[in-house]
Amino acid sequence: MRVAMIGTGYVGLVSGACFADFGHVVTCIDKDPRKIERLERGEIPIFEPGLDDLVARNVREGRLFFTLEGAQAIKDADAVFIAVGTPTRRGDGHADLSYVYAAAEEIAGLIDGFTVVVTKSTVPVGTGDEVEAIIKKVRPDAQFAVVSNPEFLREGAAIEDFKRPDRVVVGTDDERAQAVMRDLYRPLSLNETPIVFTGRRTSELIKYAANAFLAMKITFINEMADLCEKVGADVQSVAKGIGLDKRIGSKFLNAGPGYGGSCFPKDTIALVKTAQQYGAPTRLIETTVEVNTARKKAMATKVADAIGSTDLAGKTIGVLGVTFKPNTDDMRDAPSLDILPALQAMGAKVQAFDPEGAKEAAHMLDGVDFKAGAYEAAEGADALVILTEWDQFRALDLDRLKLLLKAPVVVDLRNVYKPAEMVRHGFTYASIGRG
Repeated sequence: MRVAMIGTGYVGLVSGACFADFGHVVTCIDKDPRKIERLERGEIPIFEPGLDDLVARNVREGRLFFTLEGAQAIKDADAVFIAVGTPTRRGDGHADLSYVYAAAEEIAGLIDGFTVVVTKSTVPVGTGDEVEAIIKKVRPDAQFAVVSNPEFLREGAAIEDFKRPDRVVVGTDDERAQAVMRDLYRPLSLNETPIVFTGRRTSELIKYAANAFLAMKITFINEMADLCEKVGADVQSVAKGIGLDKRIGSKFLNAGPGYGGSCFPKDTIALVKTAQQYGAPTRLIETTVEVNTARKKAMATKVADAIGSTDLAGKTIGVLGVTFKPNTDDMRDAPSLDILPALQAMGAKVQAFDPEGAKEAAHMLDGVDFKAGAYEAAEGADALVILTEWDQFRALDLDRLKLLLKAPVVVDLRNVYKPAEMVRHGFTYASIGRG
């Protein structure tokens, strides 16, 4: 099948490359000349393990193309995917759908014959209706169906998630569109992947509901961690004890400094706004957003407490990891964007290392001294903070680390190390929820 993918951001690029690897002919379209030039040179603008090889192979084999001018690709396509950004709109917190609607207008003037227009971007309930109305207004004669097909890709594991998903959700009542979507995802039949066909509005809500539930799960275990610290319990054991209950499950029960990233923060806020708009407020999600925001801001105080003073003037804090999670260079709503400026406001000098995110972070974290490695970030510091659990931070040479630090203080916001081990090596050690 022929696919046009509008948008070469995280979702569009991963989805386009994976569809091409399934054997479809995919053209990825973007308005950014620099991004297209880089992709045509074989340079991947985001860090995602395995994506560079996947793109290179499918370009080489003639199934994946990149262009600024997508007219012909859209005209020839069996399915046109909208995979553009839907950031939080300034001022009111709703999702900004301007890029989605602009894409719909562009598509309307170009489709030829029956075409499935697929919304891959995360959009509020009712967006598909508006996309359909835009296309009908521009092209009353067009033969098309608008389908919702939300993505469920984890950064750092996106290729695996696309090729071996838990489920594929498709929102449409149009039988021709259902047939096209079945053909697109037919390669997944070998894995017996469930394809869930629903109404379009239901599909749109499934995406938000899934992300909001996971965000609540993270926030719940973070609140349990706070309680554990007060009563002398171990949050990791609590998480294991409840996670073994199949009704609860073990995933997303890792206590930490709060959730961040490209999805959970904006999607929880967008769901809250949508619910308020329809007069069905989601109190649990509202509270989740509030608690998570407060948690990220409170982590700087946790660091200061480990040092023994809220006045950090003259102190140097080493930080390991600034991206919101490992195996990505994504800095969107990362906890570091709250924690590091708060430490600086207390008077501290901050020096940090991240394996992939330093270049992007340098534009967002003024005054942070980015180092070339983990030990360089620790050297001369009055405390070391583990903020992102990259694999290379899991087996640090603790004896070397202690020699490099000015004071043997480690604040482990991801519970990478065992308290007894750190104490045995002579560290003052603080972690999350292990009272």
